[in-house]
Amino acid sequence: MAFAFLDSLVGLSGKLRARFVARGTPTLGIPILAQLFGDSALEIAGVHPLMDATRSFSLITMLPFSAKRSGRIGSYRIGSWPAERHAPRSELYANPEGFIEVTQENESTYVSDHFRLSDFLTHDQQDTWPKYLVLNERLVDKLELVIQDLNAHGVHVEHLSVMSGFRTPEYNVQGVGEGGRARDSRHQYGDAADVFVDNNGTGRMQDLNHDGRVNAADAKVIRDAVDRVEAAHPELVGGVGIYRGNSMHGPFAHVDARGVRARWGRG
Repeated sequence: MAFAFLDSLVGLSGKLRARFVARGTPTLGIPILAQLFGDSALEIAGVHPLMDATRSFSLITMLPFSAKRSGRIGSYRIGSWPAERHAPRSELYANPEGFIEVTQENESTYVSDHFRLSDFLTHDQQDTWPKYLVLNERLVDKLELVIQDLNAHGVHVEHLSVMSGFRTPEYNVQGVGEGGRARDSRHQYGDAADVFVDNNGTGRMQDLNHDGRVNAADAKVIRDAVDRVEAAHPELVGGVGIYRGNSMHGPFAHVDARGVRARWGRG
């Protein structure tokens, strides 16, 4: 009977396979999660899979933000958020609630039908474990809806690749500057991802509009899907940016769920 509660936890897309809970923070659905996983799972940081369910689903209990000391958790370097130094300009830029501890054993945990924890990790400190991740369920839900929308509009998507998901503040600041990363990048808040469609595993965007070229116009196809998703689900409103390819990477689209509409780039 308890497994019927999963229907209320799988998001607007119906594709979520995990819920994230910060210890000691009131969260919608806590009674349901307690019934499914037990009270102790709400207090013990880590990935708690739901056993004997008809579909895989996990409760991921986060370490509290206070676990970070001097810019680190253990040996993993994270850095500092702006709100640690001064009042945030809005709630959108408040410190994260907590951190998902990602280990070599749990990094392949599905957070939705198409995405795993490992897809969103910061691209540094490759040999340091455990790693720590900030990830917002709203972003994952939105990406799943974008996949659904693209397929519904004749753009076949098997794999939406995440080129860049969460960035620790320490990592993000390395690319801040003219033409580079924003100092207050949404990637630091776990609700942004740079994505491209890569069904054949080349590591590059595919020709989504079938014009015989792969360029920013293909990223615009993703942006159009985001526009339709946001029109249908305004609670997931956020930013979309179009980026051209270069010698290091192909074109891609930035997608976030910041809570206010933002658009940039050409395609």
